[in-house]
Amino acid sequence: MTTKSISRYARLYFQPGGFIASPFGHEGGVARLAGGLQWFTGYEVIVVDGGARADVRWVPLAETDAFLASLSGEQADAADRTIAHIMAPRPALQLAGGTVPLDQPQVMAILNMTPDSFSDGGRHLNDPTAAAASAAAMVAAGAAIVDVGGESTRPGAETVAEREEIARIEPVVRALAGQGILVSIDTRKAGVMAAALEAGAAIVNDVSALCHDPDSVALLAGRDCPVILMHHQGDPATMQQRPAYEDALIEVYDWLAERIAFAEAAGIARDRIVVDPGIGFGKALRHNLQLLNGLALFHGLGCPILLGASRKRIIGALSNEAPTDQRLGGSIALALHGAQAGVQLLRVHDVPETVQAIRIWRGLRDEALMPRP
Repeated sequence: MTTKSISRYARLYFQPGGFIASPFGHEGGVARLAGGLQWFTGYEVIVVDGGARADVRWVPLAETDAFLASLSGEQADAADRTIAHIMAPRPALQLAGGTVPLDQPQVMAILNMTPDSFSDGGRHLNDPTAAAASAAAMVAAGAAIVDVGGESTRPGAETVAEREEIARIEPVVRALAGQGILVSIDTRKAGVMAAALEAGAAIVNDVSALCHDPDSVALLAGRDCPVILMHHQGDPATMQQRPAYEDALIEVYDWLAERIAFAEAAGIARDRIVVDPGIGFGKALRHNLQLLNGLALFHGLGCPILLGASRKRIIGALSNEAPTDQRLGGSIALALHGAQAGVQLLRVHDVPETVQAIRIWRGLRDEALMPRP
């Protein structure tokens, strides 16, 4: 570990790392990540000073107290809060229709009621009966939540009128909730949120993180339902034209921290907030890779993490421009990468395959955590 001193004005970011299969034989040198199935041995501490990275250093868990003692009082207090967030188990999502435990990765199934979504647009448009049957099959395959959307937010997509969006999603949400399926509504609009919640939706997934519609935050504060806050840069129509960051990982982390503070100030409890780094939403390939490599950093926000990378452009860019219907392998790879980083929710198109992959991953974790004779 470098002995270079840290400016008292620097901001510190703690990324859990050094993951190991089990804590046995490492007493005092490992910790459990967010109450999940991952164990880590230290922190990659990113030092940001003057708006740029000044240093990155590895701090083993056994040396954390000594490292904190070397900081200013304000830095040490902030570090204590971040480390507490990283260690704290994530409580289960308590929903009107059931409970979703977050001590292991859970699959959120995608159900698009749109004509133009990038992967499955038009498949269920104007056919709520077939859509409900498809959702039921995904739940039977192991999905914990079904995320219903009536407006595409793919790159280049135009805004859909609120009335049209409600007409697309309301019958499906009502049918799924009537079957006891836990439903998330994927929308940026307060009116659509309200209609979906009235129809039985239990979670709101807002790709704008409550930025698009000024009425949305008061609505959700009054409903006391979980909300997913996703990072984005720009609107869907233009977000992929010229995405720019000095440091994508740090900027996305700071932006989400600000949105959490905004939601809390409006009356939304932190334990009702999920964060999503927004893969593909105003990011070039390099930005997406930086975020994926740094996923564990987001545990420092103290909220469950959702990863939505299924079938996205990053997979085609890294696999000879594979079209969306040929991105299963890449989608599974990214889902497992998320599980390894401690992500709690995986938003996917290919439910049976992802569930199977996660079950194998879970089996490996369970065996590693069995005491050895």
